[in-house]
Amino acid sequence: MLSYPNINPVALDLGFVSIYWYGISYVVGILGAWVLLRYRAHHIELSLNDEQIADLVFFAMLGVILGGRLGSVLFYNLPYYLEHPLEIFYIHRGGMSFHGGLIGVIFATWFFSNKVNTSFFKITDFIVPVIPIGLGCGRIGNFINGELWGAPSTLPWAMIFPDPVAGGITRHPSQLYEALFEGLVLFIILWWFSKTPRPIKATSGLFLICYGMFRFLIEFVRTPDQHIGYIAFDWLTMGQLLSIPMVVFGSIFFIMAYRIND
Repeated sequence: MLSYPNINPVALDLGFVSIYWYGISYVVGILGAWVLLRYRAHHIELSLNDEQIADLVFFAMLGVILGGRLGSVLFYNLPYYLEHPLEIFYIHRGGMSFHGGLIGVIFATWFFSNKVNTSFFKITDFIVPVIPIGLGCGRIGNFINGELWGAPSTLPWAMIFPDPVAGGITRHPSQLYEALFEGLVLFIILWWFSKTPRPIKATSGLFLICYGMFRFLIEFVRTPDQHIGYIAFDWLTMGQLLSIPMVVFGSIFFIMAYRIND
């Protein structure tokens, strides 16, 4: 068994405001994505200048925050937030949905692609290789918050999380599994794949397929949200249910990319 580091979620307390590691993780992810997008813009055939890339990052950031929070509210705990509407704004406590954030980024990208008069899928192919940076950082933030812990486990790297709801038993550090596969591994796959010119939609399709598969599999060792439990079959979670369409649409985009360009 490994010891949970029990890091204080508050990175800096200034008295009048507290800065949380969860928020810092998002800032690091966004800045990392921005730097890599500027690098990619000089190595692919997409006419975006630095100012336009900054606009794209800004719109995507709004999509992540607004979509991620609304997705968490709508997909995971709507009855609670209807009773406590002000807590919708308590983002520092965690509670961001990847699938909601993805929908937000899709809308933001659509808006940006129209603004610069460029194909929507050219923009998505451009940005998806850097999205895993933010995903990995976000999962590290979940780990520091001690939330979204895994199912009970007796593996050598299992941990006891401080949340009383976790029951004081050793569990999978599923946040770290997601940081590894949805962050580092997915970044390596997409960065390698996109280094060679690919048909439009191929990189976007591969992102959807890989993320959906990684998330679906990791959910088997992640404890479902207590107020939701399993959706069906005593094993299907909300995260798995929302990931299935990603794999389906990703496969369609990937096949379309290569069939249309044959």
